[in-house]
Amino acid sequence: MTDRMWRIGVAGLGTVGAGLLNFLSERPDFAPAGGRAVVTGVSARSRSRPRPFDISNLPWFDDPVALATSPETDLFVELIGGSDGPAKAAVEAALAAGKPVVTANKALIAEHGAELAALAETNGAPLLFEAAVMGGTPAVKMVREALVGDEIRSVAGILNGTCNYILTEMEASGRAFEEVLAEAQRLGYAESDPTMDVGGFDAAHKISILAALAFGCAPNFAAAEIEGIGQIEQLDIRLAKDLGYRIKLVASADRSPDGVLVRVHPSLAPLGHPLAQAGGALNALFIEGERVGRIYVQGPGAGSGPTAAAVAADIADVMTVATRPVFQKPAASLRPFQPVDPSKMTGRAYLRFLVKDEPGVIAAVSETLAEAGVSIESFLQKPVEDALGVPIVLTTHAVAESVLTAAVERIAGLPSVLERPRLLRIARI
Repeated sequence: MTDRMWRIGVAGLGTVGAGLLNFLSERPDFAPAGGRAVVTGVSARSRSRPRPFDISNLPWFDDPVALATSPETDLFVELIGGSDGPAKAAVEAALAAGKPVVTANKALIAEHGAELAALAETNGAPLLFEAAVMGGTPAVKMVREALVGDEIRSVAGILNGTCNYILTEMEASGRAFEEVLAEAQRLGYAESDPTMDVGGFDAAHKISILAALAFGCAPNFAAAEIEGIGQIEQLDIRLAKDLGYRIKLVASADRSPDGVLVRVHPSLAPLGHPLAQAGGALNALFIEGERVGRIYVQGPGAGSGPTAAAVAADIADVMTVATRPVFQKPAASLRPFQPVDPSKMTGRAYLRFLVKDEPGVIAAVSETLAEAGVSIESFLQKPVEDALGVPIVLTTHAVAESVLTAAVERIAGLPSVLERPRLLRIARI
């Protein structure tokens, strides 16, 4: 046990920063090894912005780099966000000074994790980021610590609460994407510029971090295949449900002898599957290991309380002098994973075609798929009120993506097809 006081500098006073300051003011002695964590400096974009807590008694730093390097800062907490700019500069400054860093910044770790790990290890400074993935649900600790004795084959799940909320509400209310997105923005689930969330980039940052931890490599965000939910229509949600599926934005990382495939895309999960049951803003994750088999965790992926709890857990690790490599291996041995060509992967798919209501259309679509080597598993033709044509929906047996996409391109060129076909993958988890 120790009676040491840890002086904490917090940069970023948004939702998570507010939750952390409230937590530390109520429980400064929360760490299991003893000691106290006391906030001794803060920084944010605006000093005068209204906040639900009093910062008048805390030293203010206009520059987060100055806070990170201040003699009054023992541990620096970065909650600014963004892969570059002030967040990156402040974290680099703290690590270069040998000061521990705790961050919730997934973009920073996903895009600069390897170089920051090298800087941290060179200067003997811990770099921890539990809150960067799944908020208060301990996904990072599970992969990096609890499963270090196993060989992880894959990680996959729902890693963005905003997208999950939008898809859940679209199904429940029957409203269009744009309308539900606007509601999510009003409720604070989505930013005023929602591109990072609905474009799939937030989930891609998180799965890139989990892939690095799971497979002992450097994060390789640039190699991730990313597709968001902006093109999901109410028609697809209804027809997928008729076929026994629910659409979710799934992030996955799979290791094979050829390398690692990291991707984010809308996927169909069977209605009885745990991922299909995770509604609202929840996050959910499957981890598959050689020895432990499959593990499933579900919990809040964002929010003041849960994310602040994850930040506090990392602070406690620093206070207890827990040390390990930032990723699974020393930084000097980290290499980006070898990406797998996604066109060579096989899987099942959902296809939706909007066609003219005339004889021979179904035969033409079926023949084109058969000639390409795509086998149909199930088929649904269901007239929809106010539709421009007749939607034909089918699911396929497992097929190489290159074969499937080539067949879809050929069908798109048929004179009876009214708009570009919709292709959604069926989740393999």
